[in-house]
Amino acid sequence: MASLFVELKAPNGRTYTQPTGLFINNEFVAAKSGQKITSIDPATEAEIASVHAAGAEDVDLAVQAARRALKDPSWKKMSPTDRGNLMIKLSDLMEQNKELLATIDTWDNGKPYSAALADDLPEAIGTIRFYGGYADKVYGQTINTTHAKFAYTVRQPIGVVGQIIPWNYPLSMAAWKLGPALACGNTVVIKAAEQTPLSILVLGTLIKEAGFPPGVVNIINGYGKDAGKAIASHPDIDKVAFTGSTGTAREIMKMAAVNLKNITLETGGKSPLLVFDDADLEQAVKWSHYGIMSNQGQICTATSRILVQETIYETFVKQFKDALSSISKVGDPFAEDTFQGPQVTKAQYERILSYAKIGVAEGATLAAGGKPFNGPGGKGFYIEPTIFTDVRKEMAIYREEVFGPFVVILPFKTEEEAIEMANDSQFGLGAAVFTTNLERSHRVARDIESGMVWINSSQDCDFRIPFGGVKQSGIGRELGEAGLEAYSQIKAVHINMGSRL
Repeated sequence: MASLFVELKAPNGRTYTQPTGLFINNEFVAAKSGQKITSIDPATEAEIASVHAAGAEDVDLAVQAARRALKDPSWKKMSPTDRGNLMIKLSDLMEQNKELLATIDTWDNGKPYSAALADDLPEAIGTIRFYGGYADKVYGQTINTTHAKFAYTVRQPIGVVGQIIPWNYPLSMAAWKLGPALACGNTVVIKAAEQTPLSILVLGTLIKEAGFPPGVVNIINGYGKDAGKAIASHPDIDKVAFTGSTGTAREIMKMAAVNLKNITLETGGKSPLLVFDDADLEQAVKWSHYGIMSNQGQICTATSRILVQETIYETFVKQFKDALSSISKVGDPFAEDTFQGPQVTKAQYERILSYAKIGVAEGATLAAGGKPFNGPGGKGFYIEPTIFTDVRKEMAIYREEVFGPFVVILPFKTEEEAIEMANDSQFGLGAAVFTTNLERSHRVARDIESGMVWINSSQDCDFRIPFGGVKQSGIGRELGEAGLEAYSQIKAVHINMGSRL
């Protein structure tokens, strides 16, 4: 159907065919809801394309397709090695199309093309390939009991999995969710964020080309209040995995209770970064800058609370401000030298600017930024990278997640005080520590309440290493071998070897 595809030309001159329908049972179909989502270019505020938005009836059709595929011998009885080879073929197709996929995410999201191509796509490709290699290595155990019993366990898929991904890393987040789910033999209904609906539909064409049976992966766009709610509450979905805000996660937990769904949640953060006076200051400044300003600050683990030992505090603040002018070039996301593109939407842009006003009203010092940046052509959702100093721990800008190029920098006196300040948060996703003292690095890493700690770096995640938080930053782990546990369940088998009653 012509209405389910549109020919587009991106700002970098690349032309391609953009699917606009829902990807159900290996075909693009129109949404029965009649709703559509219009994607907006955050760099120009112009419309890119409109795609079909699923309602509850469309979600149900996708779930039915996934349920049929789960029972179909073409998937259920496929050898794990063949399943892994399908995933590796998909990763190869993604690599062959990486320039196109990076172009779409840049256009749709606003992130620099250089980052999408060099960071996001290798991560997405590597994640699918990593879990493709794991597909035939999801092992059970044999368990010794007595001579009259033989017992063993098998790991089996959970079933139909509903996945809801965010807009900050569209393809990477899709890969994080799809990789372990498919490796374990599940079938999937995955919903993209309404802010970035385009690239995952192109991924659907590659899933079909790779040879996945119909219904194994179903891709929908839709609004959270409609499609997201329908996924979380659907009685025939066995698990829901969500990445997004803590508030939305609470609602998903409530809805998932309808059939006691297995859940994985990766939610908000207000991650601390601690700089001790024995740190390599030049490296601390560069990594601190990257930790909060990369991806326009739109990172759940962004180290947005920088805590610096008071003996080097003034020097650090000066060098950090200097880094904004030398590194943080704001501008056209397709320009080679751009470090920071526009925020993803007008709503996100306005939210960040509102926090700048809150910070000033609370009495903090606006040391840099805090206002719109005049982008190319006078359009776009650009914001100057923002620094606040003279911040008190009770301030909203210290406690609440802003999700933008927005950082607060505070001094501390002692290691004990630094740890206390770092842990003074409802969140516990990530943290970073800068020190050349080996003993201190391990000691502080142990005592910080977070799911991840970087020593002398920030945000250099790896798909081979578990990712997740504590407190109100989520439940469960993604990535690494640990990610498989979230998508498999253990069955115990007891064999009577001769016991008689």
